[in-house]
Amino acid sequence: MKNMTVFSGIRMKLLAVLAAVFCLSVAANVSAETTARPCVDDAARLCKGVQQGEGRIARCLKEHSSELSPACKKNIAKAKEEIQEAAQACKADSEKHCKGIQPGGGRILQCLKQHEGELSPACKEKMNQPKGKRK
Repeated sequence: MKNMTVFSGIRMKLLAVLAAVFCLSVAANVSAETTARPCVDDAARLCKGVQQGEGRIARCLKEHSSELSPACKKNIAKAKEEIQEAAQACKADSEKHCKGIQPGGGRILQCLKQHEGELSPACKEKMNQPKGKRK
């Protein structure tokens, strides 16, 4: 039972790391891409003065979750789904290649990228798919 708790904690940390990386990239991306635009607009409206980096924009958006536009909420829900799919596809790879890596700050994602040639086909596919195209 103890091993299950540790496993769940590791899985949750991986999901949190991937979620933070994705949220940051969506919030910081100021392109005209329509799927990211609603959250960029919400971040500009709700997180004025919040410095980008280290998950600050993502935390701000989470703190204001009840004030997010429906389009941004939909975007975040889709991102969470994509993150869960990627976490599942890369779970064994992260346990194998990134076992001692402290979660946070994109360290696990960077570790996986450093081991790209050694990743399982499913994980490699998820990591190489453009955001919004993952399935």
